[in-house]
Amino acid sequence: MERQVELLAPVGGKEALYAAVQNGANAVYLGGKLFNARHSATNFDSSELKEAIRYAHLHKVKVYVTVNILIDDKEMRETLDYIRFLYEIDVDAIIVQDLGLASLVRELFPKLDLHASTQMTINNLDGAKQLEELGFSRIVLARETPLEEIKRIKAGTTMELESFVHGALCVSYSGQCLMSSMIGGRSGNRGRCAQPCRMKYSIVDNMGRLVQDWDKKHVISPRDLNTLEHLDRLIESGITSLKIEGRMKRPEYVATIVANYRKALDFGVEAITEGDKKDVTQIFNREFTKGLGLGDFGRTYISYDRPDNRGSLLGYVSRVDKYRVYIMLQDDVEKGDGIELTLKNGDFKGFKVPINLSKGNVLVFEKSGFIEKGSPVYKTSSESLLARAKSSYQDKKIRYPLDMRIDIKIGEKPRLELKYEDYRVEETLDFLVEKGENISLDEKSIKKQLSKLGNTNYYLNKLEISLESGSFLPMAVLNRLRREAIESLNQTVANFNKRKSLSDADFEEKIQSLLEYTKRQSYLPIPKLNIRVSTRSQYEQLDKDKLDRVYLGFYEDVEEIIQELKSKGKEVYLWTERILYKEELEELDKIIRPIEDKIDGISVSNLGTLHHMRNRYRLNLHGDIGLNVFNSYTARYLKSLGLRGQTLSPELTLEQIKGITGKVGSSMEAIVYGYLPLMVMKTCPMALVKGCKDDRDCASCNFARGYGLRDRMDMTFYMERKGINTTIFNAVPIMVLDSLKSIARSGLSSFRLDFTIEKDNIRQIQAVYYNYIHSRIDEDEAVTFVEDFKKHTNITKGHYYRGIL
Repeated sequence: MERQVELLAPVGGKEALYAAVQNGANAVYLGGKLFNARHSATNFDSSELKEAIRYAHLHKVKVYVTVNILIDDKEMRETLDYIRFLYEIDVDAIIVQDLGLASLVRELFPKLDLHASTQMTINNLDGAKQLEELGFSRIVLARETPLEEIKRIKAGTTMELESFVHGALCVSYSGQCLMSSMIGGRSGNRGRCAQPCRMKYSIVDNMGRLVQDWDKKHVISPRDLNTLEHLDRLIESGITSLKIEGRMKRPEYVATIVANYRKALDFGVEAITEGDKKDVTQIFNREFTKGLGLGDFGRTYISYDRPDNRGSLLGYVSRVDKYRVYIMLQDDVEKGDGIELTLKNGDFKGFKVPINLSKGNVLVFEKSGFIEKGSPVYKTSSESLLARAKSSYQDKKIRYPLDMRIDIKIGEKPRLELKYEDYRVEETLDFLVEKGENISLDEKSIKKQLSKLGNTNYYLNKLEISLESGSFLPMAVLNRLRREAIESLNQTVANFNKRKSLSDADFEEKIQSLLEYTKRQSYLPIPKLNIRVSTRSQYEQLDKDKLDRVYLGFYEDVEEIIQELKSKGKEVYLWTERILYKEELEELDKIIRPIEDKIDGISVSNLGTLHHMRNRYRLNLHGDIGLNVFNSYTARYLKSLGLRGQTLSPELTLEQIKGITGKVGSSMEAIVYGYLPLMVMKTCPMALVKGCKDDRDCASCNFARGYGLRDRMDMTFYMERKGINTTIFNAVPIMVLDSLKSIARSGLSSFRLDFTIEKDNIRQIQAVYYNYIHSRIDEDEAVTFVEDFKKHTNITKGHYYRGIL
């Protein structure tokens, strides 16, 4: 039996909803005005959400609503009230990122399907199993997940698997990006990403020297995903829902992309014509990639020349004189089409075409800016394509066959039965059929009235009429009977999930029990000092007496280190990377087994790693920042899985931290020094320099470290390639030494120093933090150290005092 594959379309507003449904989407995803990761989309208010769900359901289309941001403790009650509203208006599923929210929803709404947002960073079978245990029915896989890993997940779980197949891409693993947050306070985890990945950067070495000619290019701006010609491979791997990105896009985009993917699914990829491919390209593209999961990498993945719409190639500048530019057309143009010329300085100049011209003719424009002969010219918008797309949902309407049977007998109520697929309704009116004196009903007039279905989703397929001779019924009554029967049918069809409403009393009782906490001790007298080191050289600089725990981020020959630390009564944890696949987890097992009885625990930053470790070892587990602990409910859920401690999200303010520690207890850690990882990505900017076509040589690459990205503000973000992933670190470290006393009052049990890219000054930084924590230096000395430190590098206080949008 052929497996049913869902085509899932993005909907940012009403017109996009019509475009998606009328062009063949099986399901749509959209956001309300609250709690979703596309805050800048039009989105839907409460009444519009009800209308949207009714409209979609009447067309047999499912609706998934995004609640896919991290939720603050103070927002949780409002969020759950909102989800109750979604539940009761028959939303088919919600898409969530926040673990704490998911755990509460599973308790409150057991019959509501939970879909794991791609921001939960599920990239392996272990991660899928962890969410399966929590009660998720579907995972939106990390975009980078390779086909072999998808096959493993499909074989090892009952989960539905959803994958992006078309549209804009995040360069970082979703949910693991802090770049917009740390640079400008606009968090992608809160739906406010400012897209710094689309900006220009220069690739430089550690001395600040430009690498080759990679100056001011869009080196971390991905192309747009396009898998139209690769759907068979995705479906064969186990993908059950094909997701199109684009809630910020215009309705014509949704119509065009959905229609072409629908065609490929229904008739096969071979049915896609060159004209179809041209439409898909024309409607919007940043150049296309088939994605990392299907093998693109480096220059076939990144759109480094520009970050916006390319359109389609129209021709080249054939001649330039003093006043005019002459363009030899390789394609037809129409009046109103948008075109774009490349200027000599690399900028772009846009024009509207004033006349219709066919391929082979010369289009002439007045000269504006420095334009060179031979420059490419692109058509960035097509009036005819936009008109065709718009007509697909404005001028056409999908209708469904409807069977009717009407019984009219004198002295009885008229009865109308409607049948559509497996749905059947019967409607009567409180009106008795009369015997006609001078006029009576006939079958022709009945059929005429019952056929009036123009404003509905149906057409009359079959009509049975049982009419007693001489019966009379006013046409207004017959019309009313038809309208009420149609409305009754619509209500039946639209109620996909047949849920029972929750009583206010039951809901309130349950939600109070879930949200209540016993107030706990809010602070400890002296927080512990924990230190993460990434290299042996960093470890060797540490004063082993001035710390409580070490997270080892390197694994070579660590037995002696573990023995040294344990002899001093210190805790030793292995630190693990945020993104691990099956093979890397297996390699990690080989490292852990010989030292399992020597170390105290493992720090995990991914749900997959968490599941893997808790099901194989009896070691303490610590949750790191990749788990995005943003509220007390996430902390409580992770604690229930056995985590002994957690590093709180660096996006939290001091007040938010106090709220969490006051509810969950004193097992919380926060980073008080370090260059925060801003992005973790599978692609590599240095692959642009080298021309790498894949990641096979990453382990031996001389460009793996020692380079960075310099932005327009002359700030350099250091990069490091480890395994098959690149991490981009903040240009400046968090340094909150002079605020440590107030941070200590937040109830944190541990402060953490994160040494990542540092080569020196490690011992000095460790000493001053340790001494201040233990009151061996006073506040003035701490302030002096910070001021001296700032003479060598800028610093940030992170979000402890400013927070995020």
